[in-house]
Amino acid sequence: TPSFFSIRLMAGLSALCPGNCSSVGILDCVCAIWCPWTDKIVKDVLILLALIFPILSLTQNPFRFGRPGVECYCQHESGAAIIQLQFLINEGALVSALADDSIHLWNLRQKRPAVLHSLKFNKERITFCHLPFQSKWLYIGSERGNIHIVNVESFTLSGYTIMWNKAIELSSKAHPGPVVHISDNPMDEGKLIIGFESGIVVLWDLKSKRADYRYTYDEAIHSVAWHHEGKQFICSHSDGTLTIWNIKSQAKPAQTITPHGKQPKDGKKPEPCKPILKVEYKTTRAGDPFMIFSGGLSYDTIGRRPCLTVMHGKSTAVLEMDYPIVDFLTLCETPYPNDFQEPYAVVVLLEKDLVVIDLAQNGYPIFENPYPMMIHESPVTCCEYLADCPVDLIPALYSVGSRQKRQGYSKKEWPIGGGNWGLGTQSYPEIIITGHADGSVKFWDASAIMLQVLYKLKTAKVFEKARCKEEKPSTEIVDEDPFAIQLMSWCAESRMLCVAGVSAHVIIYRFSKQEITTEVLLEVRLQYELNDLESPEGGGDQTPAPPTPSTSPSPQTATPQTHTSTSSNSSDGIRDNIPCLKVRSSPLKQSPGYQVELVVQLVWVSGEPPQQISSLAINSSYGLVVFGNSNGLAVVDYLQKTVLLNLGTVELYSSNDPYQRQLRSPRKSRQPSGGLCDINEGSATSEDRCKSPTSGKTPLRADMEKVICQSVGCHLRVGALPFCVFLSTVLLSVCPPRGSIPLDNRDNSFSRSRSSSVTSIDKEAREAVTSFYFCETYNRKADGGLTPSLWVGTSLGTVLAVSLNMPPAGEQRLLQPVIVSPCGTLVRLKGSILRMAFLDSTGSLLPSAFEPWYEPNAPANGEEWDKVRKRRPASVSPSTSQELNENQYAVLCSEKQAKVIALPSQTCVFKHNITETSFVLRADVVQMNTGICVACFCANGHIMTLRTFI
Repeated sequence: TPSFFSIRLMAGLSALCPGNCSSVGILDCVCAIWCPWTDKIVKDVLILLALIFPILSLTQNPFRFGRPGVECYCQHESGAAIIQLQFLINEGALVSALADDSIHLWNLRQKRPAVLHSLKFNKERITFCHLPFQSKWLYIGSERGNIHIVNVESFTLSGYTIMWNKAIELSSKAHPGPVVHISDNPMDEGKLIIGFESGIVVLWDLKSKRADYRYTYDEAIHSVAWHHEGKQFICSHSDGTLTIWNIKSQAKPAQTITPHGKQPKDGKKPEPCKPILKVEYKTTRAGDPFMIFSGGLSYDTIGRRPCLTVMHGKSTAVLEMDYPIVDFLTLCETPYPNDFQEPYAVVVLLEKDLVVIDLAQNGYPIFENPYPMMIHESPVTCCEYLADCPVDLIPALYSVGSRQKRQGYSKKEWPIGGGNWGLGTQSYPEIIITGHADGSVKFWDASAIMLQVLYKLKTAKVFEKARCKEEKPSTEIVDEDPFAIQLMSWCAESRMLCVAGVSAHVIIYRFSKQEITTEVLLEVRLQYELNDLESPEGGGDQTPAPPTPSTSPSPQTATPQTHTSTSSNSSDGIRDNIPCLKVRSSPLKQSPGYQVELVVQLVWVSGEPPQQISSLAINSSYGLVVFGNSNGLAVVDYLQKTVLLNLGTVELYSSNDPYQRQLRSPRKSRQPSGGLCDINEGSATSEDRCKSPTSGKTPLRADMEKVICQSVGCHLRVGALPFCVFLSTVLLSVCPPRGSIPLDNRDNSFSRSRSSSVTSIDKEAREAVTSFYFCETYNRKADGGLTPSLWVGTSLGTVLAVSLNMPPAGEQRLLQPVIVSPCGTLVRLKGSILRMAFLDSTGSLLPSAFEPWYEPNAPANGEEWDKVRKRRPASVSPSTSQELNENQYAVLCSEKQAKVIALPSQTCVFKHNITETSFVLRADVVQMNTGICVACFCANGHIMTLRTFI
């Protein structure tokens, strides 16, 4: 048995303080035992009782929550499992019973809850506890069938003990089993109902110290519930039956019900069903009572999900749950057990979730839960963290998140409303972004102990969804979760978001507070096929001339087309020039929040699937997105909707390739490939430049290629390109207005292996792009000033630079082209490059340039539109006091090493070998109290920080 279990409590703190005795509401409690090793609740437990203000519990650590944002944390030192909790109403105290047969009294009135008293049972095992409303006596049932009474004020045992042999018939010699239930009569607190596991129920008179009545049933008892008048009680049994008893009639039950049993026509007893683990009996003034229970389904319902049944009058509703039910309770309008209960909600504790059901609405919808019971609702596939984000960012995300239309939820507010919302222990706001296997992206407020969901984005809505497996396209490169998120890049200041998915797609989002409707998506396809390369081990005497770096001439405004992204195969049956997913072409109504700016897809080429994206970065100041994979990189201008650069990794080296990779003879089945390069064949006509190599076979492809050249404004160079294998084809799906719509969640698993190093024999031939960083820095030793740049890190430890020639800001930025040109190798490290950052001459961290957020859908004549038209990027430059030759420092971290490079001289001023026996999985350059540090997480589980000294 694991030595550590704990609970989470959802509690209203104000309800537990003496100063709030006049507060009105319901306080309920659920207790669960949770195993942190298996991530499951390992034992069913019983509900404690109804109190003042709602309280619930769940998960690995003790928390108390009330209304959204209220939280408190505490933990037992022993680490034993918590089996039950009892609150002292309006006294700021809590009694906990543990699996080691100890009970503890907690003081909740102080800032940090602490244990005041403890009591240990040495000879008996605790099975059930009951604290009557406004009572100072705690009743403790044991496995031996005895009941002990504890004075809560002194936390000592009284001399009163109810022995099992006195409770049952004197003539009966059989042991009744453990105590499974204790409760007092709602109309007379001097009478206790005691339920034994064997099926015996005893009504005990505390004053006369004897049993008034004994009720016997031939099936085991799981739970007991009172009618508020105290004249009847109901029991749930192991054969799926409910028995209703009159307290003065002990011979037989007044009524026996088998809710889910099949009634035989011959009047015989119904077939037994599964056990009813718990039942609650709640009355109303206006109508019939509610009988709510878990379990009791017929044995022939194999494979059916766990259910909660609500019986109200003649109607019976069976509510299916996603996970097994651990416990449930009913929230009522009054805390007094002798009054009409007037139930309004049911709280259901599941193994991995918490569900609150609205009893007042038809169909019993659930309340939207503000607490993240299960962060892996869909498996988390990637994660990003941002500390000290802009102060207006969390309110903006919460505002649009609270307005998201969620079908199937109750229209009412979360019913647990105790306590006051504090700001937590942190003085700065923090945000965590998680990408999931179903294509969703969630934004979490991590400023306090718990995570608060701010906003949820569903990226899968951009694509067509197959209705069944037969309609699933054959072009998908993964069998499950084709929309799973692999990488994310986020600019908090501009609120631009870029995500890369497992199906080799990239989606760029812009944040807007306005609701819009998109038109038909515009497609631009760029054919880009590369020949294979010989690995260095293969030998070869031929050394090709270095290719001319690819740049983008003046882009032209793309004319919207009406064609859709249909997947088509070539005439010989080989998949070619088709994406893995089909982009939706119908108009989309998009709610406020993140709305699609651009969709980029890599496509199949000559039957080969596209390589998954390994690195991603976005810069709002430049209006650029860059992504790379195992073959090369592509730079996309999302403002002009053009591809600026589409290169294999070898071309980034220019003539300085340290591996001198050789070209292999092109396969005869492949045609000469085209790329985004400057034209260097003077004899080629304009029409020839726009033709597809297979235009003679498929005229439609030729027309498509012509559209591409006219839309993007690029030129194609005929002939084989000496690149490392193929980067596939880039498909740009442009959406003039941006957007998002709901999509059903799919809780499928997604696993992504992460190799520590390239181990294939041709690793030099397959040099993947692993890291990017946009900056204003020096790209060459002779540079006299800062220029916009893109630094590229590869899997072989090489850092290369790409120069960005940006047009003037404002309207000229949308009209003039961005010139992109590789600058060659800067430095090399051991292992794959993971992180890059820049410091000024004083050692201060230099963030990338950014553009402040603006409303992209502002009216044309409004004030926001003037800001959009006149906007200028917020450029981040070094301090003006820098007069030294070494104006900047580049901090580089790979899987094995960390280096600090002085710029523009490109001299190494610091080098550290991080690990020899392991490798770094994740690294970042962060500001800490001691200064700028390189934080590393290694595969052996170690986390270390390296301080930079400048």
